[in-house]
Amino acid sequence: MNQRRHDPERIFDLDLVRCTENAALAAWKYFGKGDKNQADYAASDAIRGMFSLIDCQGLVRIGEGRKDDAPGIFTDEKLGAWQEGAIPAAIALDPIDGTTLTAKGLPGAISVLAVATCKSPDDDPRKLFPSIPSHYMEKFAVGQAVTESDVRVQLDAPLETNLSIVAGQLHKRVRDLVVVVLDRPRHDEIIKNLREIGCRVRLISDGDVAAAIAPSLPDSGVDAYVGIGGSPEAVIAAAAIKCLGGQQFCRIWPKDEQERNRLLTEENCSEADLNKVWNVNDMAPGDNLIFAATGISDSPMLRGINYRDSHCVTHSILMRARNRTVRHIEAYHDLKLKTVRLHSTGEEISL
Repeated sequence: MNQRRHDPERIFDLDLVRCTENAALAAWKYFGKGDKNQADYAASDAIRGMFSLIDCQGLVRIGEGRKDDAPGIFTDEKLGAWQEGAIPAAIALDPIDGTTLTAKGLPGAISVLAVATCKSPDDDPRKLFPSIPSHYMEKFAVGQAVTESDVRVQLDAPLETNLSIVAGQLHKRVRDLVVVVLDRPRHDEIIKNLREIGCRVRLISDGDVAAAIAPSLPDSGVDAYVGIGGSPEAVIAAAAIKCLGGQQFCRIWPKDEQERNRLLTEENCSEADLNKVWNVNDMAPGDNLIFAATGISDSPMLRGINYRDSHCVTHSILMRARNRTVRHIEAYHDLKLKTVRLHSTGEEISL
């Protein structure tokens, strides 16, 4: 009982890796086959199935599917065994960050989730990961070396100023920086500015979570992430970035006047809410945080699934905020024996 109160996330942290492993393996069946919804459904089914074996009372605070009507796991859904006395926890997840990448057989897809455990059984998990009311947010993400600088990057500062700070802390020239941006028309001006500044721009078609985390990962080859991406993805990435000691600044970005009006009326947002700059502590409060991810296809964050003789090999990462512990897990799954538990049937199926 004392262990539960002191360090409850240790009870099931490795099981969370099994969740993302199973989701990645389930999605891999549809890798390159052109149907992103089928891949998303398979990954979601596998995560639900594995969570049914985990001793927690999990409440989904950040799900997916809201902005694109894809099949998935949604906000306020319950995951876990929900036995009496089990640990209450808030869950933020994306069964596939990069569904289009998976459908097209492209690099950069991962399965990812974050869990924040409550300190007391009476605590409300709804007070942990916030549910951002907008579809998109402005983002600027950097690693630990930049975060610890006396001169801080700011979301409202000119891009050239922020990149000069990043370069100074990383002991690089600005022209040697690598900045990741989602390849979207809304970023045309940002991309133009980056190229005028002279740094290197790495454009990605999808994979917002992994891209935001990359500057905080050693040897990722990425120095900063800039642009406008999904709000749910911002919260998931914040949990990982906090575990790594980095920083991410975000602000609500209404995609048009209609959404802006909806936020002000239906969501009861004020102008101050729309202008608020969020950081990782706002999005992922406390230290009882666990982050887990498994690569589906190769990315700067994780290697993707591959096959070696009679085994399927997965590469995962497991992080905890309390001590900033980062574990890289390479798992070999014997294809003659490996099964994935599905929620839809309650059965274990072979790969």
